[in-house]
Amino acid sequence: MPLYPDYPLRTERLVLRPFTRGDVDAVFAYRRREDVARYLFDVELSREECALAVQQRINQVAFEKEGDKIILAVELARNGALIGEVSLIWRSVDARQAEAGWIFDPDYQGQGYATEAANAMLDLAFGPGDIHRVSARCDVRNDASWRLMERLGMRREAHFREHAIFKSRWDEEFIYAILWQEWQALRAEQKPK
Repeated sequence: MPLYPDYPLRTERLVLRPFTRGDVDAVFAYRRREDVARYLFDVELSREECALAVQQRINQVAFEKEGDKIILAVELARNGALIGEVSLIWRSVDARQAEAGWIFDPDYQGQGYATEAANAMLDLAFGPGDIHRVSARCDVRNDASWRLMERLGMRREAHFREHAIFKSRWDEEFIYAILWQEWQALRAEQKPK
């Protein structure tokens, strides 16, 4: 089912919105960092590479066909500071599968922003997106990412050892996932009584 969200998405402290050309410097501030690039397929990005990446993301805002991506800038509602990005990739139309992802500026980690933004994306996927299963993956050394997956209620489904060469060495990867009915049960538990 195609998905054309009504932007921006708002949470208690965040605004999730499509990228604009004006976001290049803010994205460059975290994408040029080695501690951000360490677990990404990319290396640290130059400003020019970052400008190209932002340009691509500007139009990645809806699901029309399998393989489409929704990639949103995450900014603080209180001051408009861009602190990261979240994504959903439509992996299978027939099986109603999506993959979630996130990249955050380390200066804003440890404050619950990634959890809040990822929860909003799961609400989008399991609500109007009509997705049945959302997965996420990360390098096993990326403690912040797999711990986020666990905070979201996702379960570890796989631990791939030496399955691919990543940045000139064998990598290990965790795969986590959550089903629609599991997400609904978690949301029901979180509602105030």
